[in-house]
Amino acid sequence: MTNKFNSIELTKSEEDYLKAIFQLMLDSDNEKVGNNKLADYLNISPASVNNMVKKLKLKKLLKSERYAKLQLTDSGRDIAVGLIRKHRLWETFLSKYLNFTWDEVHDVAEQLEHVKSPKLINELDRFMDFPKKDPHGEVIPDAEGNYRTFEKVTLASLDSGTICKLISVNDGSVEFLRYVSEIGLALSSEIKVIEKRSFDNSVKIEFNDSIETVSQKFADNVFVEILSN
Repeated sequence: MTNKFNSIELTKSEEDYLKAIFQLMLDSDNEKVGNNKLADYLNISPASVNNMVKKLKLKKLLKSERYAKLQLTDSGRDIAVGLIRKHRLWETFLSKYLNFTWDEVHDVAEQLEHVKSPKLINELDRFMDFPKKDPHGEVIPDAEGNYRTFEKVTLASLDSGTICKLISVNDGSVEFLRYVSEIGLALSSEIKVIEKRSFDNSVKIEFNDSIETVSQKFADNVFVEILSN
C-alpha cells in the first residue's frame, strides 16, 4: 500500500478532487462523473474543474471523454481510496479516544487526511485494532486498499410499518449530523416508519420511545438495515 498510495506528489486541492470524483462514483454507482456534477459537488465553477482536470490528466490520474465525462485511472482510484482510508481512521480515532462528537470529526479529519506518512496511518490502524467502520457507519478500506461497499437502503425508500436499524449516515454535513444527534438518533437505533406523507414526502418515525417527523432530505441521508416489514 505504501508505494501505491504515496508515489505521486499531489497538492491538497488535487487530492480533494480525486476523492470527490470517487465519492460521486460511489453515490451514483457509475464509473464516470460529469464535470458539472463535480463542480456542483465541490461548489466551484466549471472552469475551475476544467483546469484541475487538465492537471490530473497530465499526472495520469484521470481520463476524460467527450461530453465532459471523467473517470479515475487505477492510480487515481488508489489515491482516492487511500484518502478515504485516512479520513475514516482519523474520524474513528477522534471519536473513540479524543471525545469528539460525530458532527465534529469530519472537518478535523478533512485536514488530517492529507498527512503523508504511511507508517503513521498504518500504526494508527493497528493501535485501534483495525476498526472496520468509522463513527458514521462507513466502511474503512484496509491497508491493501480493499474497499467493500454495501447496498445502501435509505430511510426515505421504506414503506409505512417497516422496522429498521440505522447503520450509517451521510457524514458530509455538520449541520445534518448535529440534527441527528439532537433528535436522539445514533448508530444501531431501531426505527419504525409510522407514516409517509405524500404532500411533501416527509416521514413520521418512532424510535427510543419518541416520535419525530423528518423531511425527505433527512430521510435520504439516513441509511438503514430492514429488520421487518
